[in-house]
Amino acid sequence: MRVLGIDPGLRTLGWGVIDVDGSRISHVANGHCVSEGKVLSLRLLALHSQLTDVLMRYQPDQAAVEQTFVNKDGAGTLKLGQARGIAMLVPAQYGIDVGEYFPNTIKKTVVGVGHADKSQVQHMVKMQLPGVTFAGADAADALAIAICHAHHARAPGLRVRA
Repeated sequence: MRVLGIDPGLRTLGWGVIDVDGSRISHVANGHCVSEGKVLSLRLLALHSQLTDVLMRYQPDQAAVEQTFVNKDGAGTLKLGQARGIAMLVPAQYGIDVGEYFPNTIKKTVVGVGHADKSQVQHMVKMQLPGVTFAGADAADALAIAICHAHHARAPGLRVRA
């Protein structure tokens, strides 16, 4: 099984691809999609185009996305939600199942505690994917999301489906 993890963001959308064979996982690739400018529709189009390219290149069987949390800035939350919509739409266009995970679930699955910080998550991702080099923090988060999905895909009742 090949899993695409996606860390949604409007400016930078991280992605990571892993292969899963039983209990073994291996790193395939990671990177980020970037959008710039002030026109929201064009930024979303750029993310859609770049993520579509990732799907065509790596041909994942499943995908997973981090759940959005609501913060104090309603407009920022809404824009993040739109980027998250792109992250869910692109795999769905290719008939790929999309799992959704809360940030604490991802951290608990990868690190063992739900309130781990970014450095702990990155350390554990490196432990599970020896030799991996992150294209950036968002790509590292996306690999953590993919690892979380790989663990929960074995117990489908534990994940939220899109």
